[in-house]
Amino acid sequence: MTERTFDAMQRRTQQRNPSRTLFPTESASRSAAHQRSFIATLDKPLLAFVILLLIIGSLMVFSTTFDWSNATRGTASAFFTQEHLRNVLLSVVGLLFFAAVDYRFWKRFAIWILLLTIGALIAVLAFGDDIFGARRSLISGRFQPGELAEFTIVLYMAAWLGSKNTKVGSFFFGFIPFAVIVGIIAYLIIQQPDLSSAVVVTLTAGMMYFLAGANLLHLGAVAGLIGTVGFVLVQGLGYAQTRIAEFVAGLTDPTQASYHTQQAITAFLKGGWTGVGLGSSEQKFGALPAPHTDSIFAIIGEELGVLGAALVVMLFIGFAIRGFQIARHARDPFGSLLCVGFTSWVLIRALLNIAVMTALVPTTGVPLPFISFGGSSLMVVMVGVGLMLSVQRVAMNRSSSTTSTTSTANTANTASTERREDFENYDRGWGDRRARLSSTSHRPSAAERR
Repeated sequence: MTERTFDAMQRRTQQRNPSRTLFPTESASRSAAHQRSFIATLDKPLLAFVILLLIIGSLMVFSTTFDWSNATRGTASAFFTQEHLRNVLLSVVGLLFFAAVDYRFWKRFAIWILLLTIGALIAVLAFGDDIFGARRSLISGRFQPGELAEFTIVLYMAAWLGSKNTKVGSFFFGFIPFAVIVGIIAYLIIQQPDLSSAVVVTLTAGMMYFLAGANLLHLGAVAGLIGTVGFVLVQGLGYAQTRIAEFVAGLTDPTQASYHTQQAITAFLKGGWTGVGLGSSEQKFGALPAPHTDSIFAIIGEELGVLGAALVVMLFIGFAIRGFQIARHARDPFGSLLCVGFTSWVLIRALLNIAVMTALVPTTGVPLPFISFGGSSLMVVMVGVGLMLSVQRVAMNRSSSTTSTTSTANTANTASTERREDFENYDRGWGDRRARLSSTSHRPSAAERR
């Protein structure tokens, strides 16, 4: 076939379908590479929920700290810019880093991170900062191993429960290892003492254990064991007994509830439906303890009203729904359990904080994810979101690769058929100008050849 004939074939094919080329492999590869870019594979709905929560949190942290910052640092924005914005920026960097790295890379380090966390929990008991009779932090309060333990339990449980060799339903190879690991972490946290973090660790691990296929009888045994241990601990911890007694008394008479609960209820009553206005809260000026951390949801209710508080709740619900959707589309059990674990973790922390502020459970010290001020608490939550984004990116890349391969193969087959048709039309015989095609109808029979 001559060069002129081949050029005529190309022109005819392009006139028939201008969007199709004879050899589309290169353009298809470029399209697939574009789809697999970092920005394109980030999950936009999940990021939207996180960004909105961070914006609301930043506004509320500034609102609850400007007066204290002005009194202690000379300007109203000093604490916000020097502390909170720094934490947010570092956390965003952590999120992007863990989103860019394939989440399966961290599976091999799960056991080492668990051992490191146990070491940090032991270190805080020996060398931690003694604040109000508790040792929960290191490095002048900037690092709390209990919050790292919440992150670690999700990572390790996802790696262990997602392993092919794990017998989740077995008593000796499933239940016993689960109880030992969670028991060690929870015991070390309780020794600080920090009951709220121990509850978060236990509930999150239990949720992952259940969804991984645990035996229901074993789960019942876990619940009974937790209840027994909790009862014994409450009997030995005076402050826990006081909180439970105040909570029970407040169920029938709100005036008998704890001081913290009464001030939170007052904040919601002052806020009404639409709130008193951003920055105009009165409860943050000494009435509510820790208004920028544990009590920040009550300040949201006072300044933004019931509608503002409902918006925050809806954002957490949206985050949870999207997190479980990503878990469903994960490519392996490890990724699925990671998303389930981190989503459950954020949801449990949010529910506990909101329940305390609305007098539904006894007072705990759980910060509101993405919103409360905190360095290590915000960092571990954002890193967890980064791992969830990595799970989604891997799933999208594999889907794009499969789709691109299938599309390229189909396009190549179509182009091959068109090229054959064009060859048939142009590559003709010498004499009668008919197509030189092999056909059984024109092939001479054995009798004719004789």
